[in-house]
Amino acid sequence: MSNFGFGSNGPDDESDDDGRRRDDDNGNSGNNDPFGFGANPFGFLFGAPGAGGANGAGGNGGNGAAGQGPGLGDILGQFGNMLAGFGRDMNSPDAQGPVNYALAERIARQQLTGDAARKQPASKDSQAVAESVRLVELWLDEATVLPAGATGSVAFTGSQWLDETLPRWKRVINPLAEKLGAASMDGLPEEIRSQLGPMSGIFSQINGMNFGMQLGRTLGQLAGTVAMSTQWGIPLAEGSVAAVNTSQLDDLSKKLGAERRETLIYLATREAAHLRLFQHVPWLVERVILDVEEFATGLSLDNSAMEEASQQFNPEMLGDPQKMQEMMSQLQDSDLSPTVVSSTDHARIRLETSLSLIEGWVDLVVGEAMGDRLPVAASIGAAWSVHRDKDQPGMDAMVKAVGISLSAPKASEAAELWRRLTVAVGIERRDQVWNHPDFLPVDSDLDSPAEFIDSILASEEEVDGFDPIGEIEKLERELNEGFDAPAEDDTADSADDSAVEDASDASDAADTEDDGNSDNDDNNDDNGASDSDK
Repeated sequence: MSNFGFGSNGPDDESDDDGRRRDDDNGNSGNNDPFGFGANPFGFLFGAPGAGGANGAGGNGGNGAAGQGPGLGDILGQFGNMLAGFGRDMNSPDAQGPVNYALAERIARQQLTGDAARKQPASKDSQAVAESVRLVELWLDEATVLPAGATGSVAFTGSQWLDETLPRWKRVINPLAEKLGAASMDGLPEEIRSQLGPMSGIFSQINGMNFGMQLGRTLGQLAGTVAMSTQWGIPLAEGSVAAVNTSQLDDLSKKLGAERRETLIYLATREAAHLRLFQHVPWLVERVILDVEEFATGLSLDNSAMEEASQQFNPEMLGDPQKMQEMMSQLQDSDLSPTVVSSTDHARIRLETSLSLIEGWVDLVVGEAMGDRLPVAASIGAAWSVHRDKDQPGMDAMVKAVGISLSAPKASEAAELWRRLTVAVGIERRDQVWNHPDFLPVDSDLDSPAEFIDSILASEEEVDGFDPIGEIEKLERELNEGFDAPAEDDTADSADDSAVEDASDASDAADTEDDGNSDNDDNNDDNGASDSDK
């Protein structure tokens, strides 16, 4: 693994290919089933695709003709080959935990048939990717204020993609698998759980192998169709390299209705735009993963399909081979695997909203960056939206396995919201919405963006009416006036005190004079009375 996330391909010599072929013979090719028989657990009895592939009995020992049940020797040989592969995978260090990642990786690589998925890309392919990325970075500078985020560029293959993305897949898948593993144990009858004892560890390993097979099949499908490292909304590889799978260009060009060079430029633009967002919005990836973890807390398994099938069984059928055959035929056409359900649907909605906002922003920015520079840009963008929404079998398999998808169901609505916001407030203010998760639109805003855009406009008006220099000067004046006011108050208080003292003195003088007059009057009265007495 390189410092950029994608590096040179691992060994692809003859011995490695021989080992992969031996794995093909000894193990499953990724059927979505805990025992390797596909969705139908009875398929191997009737020649349906089994653990070894599409030949009924599987592996090299399948001699049963299509539509006919294989012989007992074929079935036993199939089980022997399957168990031999399981033994190696169960003893691997990656076999511990909720998912057997050794088995997952082996099954995923088995599906990467073809040279394009196994060999290193040619040096000319990496050079073409590098030139395309350098060009589109200049275009993107005019479409977003977020600076370039790619620290390098490289072409890659599906095999390299598995090497580089498996650590991030573990972070995404582990909480889901842990919860579903616990749910499968809880689904057992109480009497069986009480008798498991030490066998519960083996049961957990079987669950890990089950998830490993399902994940391997899913990753194999994704690796066989992946076009760029950020294709599913989050950077699954470490680092910040712009990586494009050049082995997919021919097939993807047909789907997009474009020339190979035009497809490469379009993919490089999307990749570079994603990396600008991820590198300069550091909380974004962690938020998506936390949404996955919260979604996992409410997962459970719905076994109603198996329960309904078991109710159809009647012991009297054992004596009637024709009725047994009819029941088995019905079961063969049924998917009896448990269905993943969740009680934390709000976390799934928030995850889908986050992924839609990311993809919608990239759709808009890429379209504005390419503009008239690539005449077919609009048609390529429309075709890519259809490809993203409709042509994702790997994501469909992931939903079946763990109940969640990294798809962006409202990417078109999000792109329209970002477009209208750009018209209303401009590129810079639009991109500032990514400054904090609380600023982002919610699910309802994607369906009706007017209220969200109005809130941004209202905040813009508040900001426009705010004069920081004037506010500082006003505060300084108030502070200065506040410091001067106490001196004036002291003067006034002093004057008031002096006036009170003068009034008090005058009152005292008046009282003294009144007392003197009163004394004189008393003396006069006394003198008058004395004269009268005489």
